[in-house]
Amino acid sequence: MSSQVTLPRLGQGMESGTIVRWLKSEGDRVEKGEPLYELDTEKVTQEVEADSSGVLLRILAGEGEEIEVGKAVAVIGEEGEEVAEPEAEAEEPSKVTEEEGAEEGEPAPEREEERERGREAAEEEAGEEKAPSDRAVAADGGRVKASPLARRIARERGIELSAIRGTGPEGRIVAEDVERAEKAPAPAGAPAPPPGEVEAIPLTGMRKTIARRMTEAWAAPAFQIAMTADMTAAIRLREKLVERMAEGDAKPTYSDILAKVCAVALMRHRAVNALFAGDEIQIQPTANVGFAVAVPNGLVVPVLRSAETKTIPELAAERAEVVGRIRDGKLRQEDLEGGTFTISNLGMFGVDQFIAVLNPPQAAIVAVGATIEKPVARDGEIVSRPMLTLTLTCDHRAIDGADGAKFLADLKAFLEEPGLAL
Repeated sequence: MSSQVTLPRLGQGMESGTIVRWLKSEGDRVEKGEPLYELDTEKVTQEVEADSSGVLLRILAGEGEEIEVGKAVAVIGEEGEEVAEPEAEAEEPSKVTEEEGAEEGEPAPEREEERERGREAAEEEAGEEKAPSDRAVAADGGRVKASPLARRIARERGIELSAIRGTGPEGRIVAEDVERAEKAPAPAGAPAPPPGEVEAIPLTGMRKTIARRMTEAWAAPAFQIAMTADMTAAIRLREKLVERMAEGDAKPTYSDILAKVCAVALMRHRAVNALFAGDEIQIQPTANVGFAVAVPNGLVVPVLRSAETKTIPELAAERAEVVGRIRDGKLRQEDLEGGTFTISNLGMFGVDQFIAVLNPPQAAIVAVGATIEKPVARDGEIVSRPMLTLTLTCDHRAIDGADGAKFLADLKAFLEEPGLAL
C-alpha cells in the first residue's frame, strides 16, 4: 500500500523548507534510510532520508518549491500501484495559488517550470531564457556535480553551474568555485551596468532569520566588559599540540583552545552558562560552546557539545568535521542546536577589538580580536608580548556585572596559564 512522504520538522522552530534537489526520480526504487531529496531550511541544506522502502511513485513538490512542515512531498508504494490523480481532489479545499492550481494535474517537473517562470518574471520579460542552476547539465548531457551549498549560492546569484569548473573531488563544484566565478571579470564586450543603478537583493531565508534574531538580541539590555590576555603560554601550548599530532589529525587552532578554556570557565561560573527564557533563567548543566562561522550571504553557529569534557585535540577534530560539512553544504540542523555560549572571532581579519551581538536565548557571547604584539610592563621593564583582547557581552536580565567580570577574569587566567584549566 502506498504511503505519503511528508516534510519533517528537522529542528525546533522549523515551519517550512525548500526542496533543493530530488535525488531519486519517479519510478526509482527507494530503500528506507536512503537519501531521497535535499532540503533547504533557514540555515542549512541537508539530505532527507526515505522513511519507508518501495518505488517512488509520484513527486508532489518540485525543486525550488517551499513546503510547510507536515505537507506531502511524494508518494512511495509498490511497483505498478495506482496513485490517485490530483484532479480527483480538485473539489477539496486547497491552499495552493491560482497558477499552481491550474497546473495541479501536470507532472512535477512541469509545475516547477511554471513556478520558476513566475519567480523569474523579470528575466522572462526581458526575453531571457533561464534554466535553474540546480538542474544544470554538463556539455556531455550529464548532470553537473555540485554541493548543495554551491547550488544554492548559484541559484540565488543567477550563476550557471554548467559554466563553472569544479575543484572538488571528481570535479565537483563547491561553494568557493561559485564565489570565484562571480568575482571573475566580465567577458569582453559585456555591457557595463548603468551608473548609479540600485541593486535590490531579496532576503534569503538565512538573512531573514539573522534579521529576526538580531532584532531580538538588540532588544535585550546588554552590557560589555573587556580584558586583555597575554597569549605567550597559549601560543606555546598550540605549538606543542601541533608537534604531538598524529598524521591525519586535525591541526589544533587557537579557536579550539578558546573553546576548551571557555567551557571550563563556564562550569566554574554557571550563571554565565545560561539561557534567558522569558520568565525564567535556565542554568545549563554542560557547556555547549558555539563558534560563529561566516558563510556566503550569512552566518551559522555550529555547536561543540560538552566541551568541558573533551581534550583540545578532540575539540579540534570535531570542529574540523563540522567545518567540512559547512564547506560541502552538508551541515545538519542538529549541528546548530543546543548552544549555551558563543565565541565570535574576527582576529583573522586583523580586527583588534569589537562587540559581538548576543545570540538569543543565550545570555552571553565573547568577541575575540587579533593577537597583536604590544609593549607591556613586566618586572619593572617594558617588553613586547602577544596580547589578545576579549570583550564579553552579557544579557543583564540574566547576568550581573560581577558574575561576568569573574568569568572573564578566569578566561584571561586560563589563556595566560592553561594549566589552571585542568
